[in-house]
Amino acid sequence: MRPKYSSRSIVLARYPAGEANTTLILLTPDFGVVRARAQGLRKPGAKLAPALQTFAECEAVLVRGKEGWRLSGAVLLTNWSRSLTPSARERAGRVAVLILRLVRGESADPTMFFLFADFLSSLLRLDETSQELAEIVAALAVLRALGLDDKELPENALSFSEAGLGALVSERRDLVMRVNRGLTASGL
Repeated sequence: MRPKYSSRSIVLARYPAGEANTTLILLTPDFGVVRARAQGLRKPGAKLAPALQTFAECEAVLVRGKEGWRLSGAVLLTNWSRSLTPSARERAGRVAVLILRLVRGESADPTMFFLFADFLSSLLRLDETSQELAEIVAALAVLRALGLDDKELPENALSFSEAGLGALVSERRDLVMRVNRGLTASGL
């Protein structure tokens, strides 16, 4: 019998796989970005479906098989998608796509998971202008964690607080240029 691993996870994306199965892309602090197959998730009344919606944070039980990861259980902790406004969901989606484009394979570095979780929780309390700055800072932090930006992030920026982000309004243009340079450096 294969060992089971329990890990907090955020569902970044879901793709249909066959008639009733789904391929999930999970962001975890223990394994990094994981692609896992969930059987029967698209069937009506599937027990795990509420815990595995896009941007749901859950405690996932994963099993590593011959052909990759399989999901054998999940308990919903927070459904960020339901709590966020449509514009905040779009911002979260853009940062999630950036992570999916740039992060390949698994890693035991929890930085990306906690960065994205903090970003999602900040979107609940920030106004529209601050959310835009938070998105820029989150993208820059992702690039920095992957070695695609070598400059320091502004003080208090990663706290995603109103005060920390408010101090960045005048630096917005420079921060966007840094994000663009990092994306160019990635080659994607």
